[in-house]
Amino acid sequence: MPAPTLLDREPEPGTAMTSAPVTHVTPAEVRADEQFCSKLEDRALLSGPNRRLRDLQLLWSVAKDFMTGFRGLHFVGPCITVFGSARFDENHRYYQMARDMGAAIARMGFTVLTGGGPGIMEAANRGAKDAGGRSVGCNIRLPFEQSHNPYLDRWVTMEHFFVRKTLLIKYSYGFIIMPGGFGTMDEMFEALTLIQTKKLKSFPIVIMGSDFWPEMRHFMDHMLKGATISPEDLELIKWTDSVDEAVAHLQEKAVTQFGLRRSRIPKSIPLLGEKALEGAH
Repeated sequence: MPAPTLLDREPEPGTAMTSAPVTHVTPAEVRADEQFCSKLEDRALLSGPNRRLRDLQLLWSVAKDFMTGFRGLHFVGPCITVFGSARFDENHRYYQMARDMGAAIARMGFTVLTGGGPGIMEAANRGAKDAGGRSVGCNIRLPFEQSHNPYLDRWVTMEHFFVRKTLLIKYSYGFIIMPGGFGTMDEMFEALTLIQTKKLKSFPIVIMGSDFWPEMRHFMDHMLKGATISPEDLELIKWTDSVDEAVAHLQEKAVTQFGLRRSRIPKSIPLLGEKALEGAH
């Protein structure tokens, strides 16, 4: 039996493809690309196939990042993570809201965990220190300098964004989302996706700063109408500007619902170079 005719068969090598224009990459462009990728490990990791040895080195850098985070954050106690923009200064009302929220989280007995930088992150860490609580940061190395804020009892600095995001979720029993940019959106939807797909328990997500979010709320309603999410997905979110309401929600969903023991902190072993967080209670 003769083979059927393939109407969408790709052209054979040396036929139709020979007429396609070829763009040559100059040595200068190659050097510029290599220089760009050499500045940060993330750039090299995300730049496509590398030499086998280089990919092995990149795998080791990822493992090293995780190990740094595991060792640095293992003894900080149950956390509530606060996400938000690095661009608000201490005179902004969102900064004050985050500072008040950080203090309230600390008074609940949780450790306040942030990305460790300025703005909302600094405000939440500062609030934790105001209340005499534990304050921890998970910073990221960037092309432009982003140093950790001065209100941290402990911090780790990551090379890889995805490792940092994993750590900010791994040690948390709830998430406070303050106004922010692309990074905040990424972190918020990562947490929502993990909960939606049952990769993570249904820990509470509180979104604050209501006048910042109306378009986002409208778009989520649009997704619901388009059947790309379910009604119960929207129930994962508590929208409020009230610190007291946020605390009550955390108490119900992160403590009562899971019987969370907020004082449960692993014991450190000095022989292994481990160190408990000072001031932990």
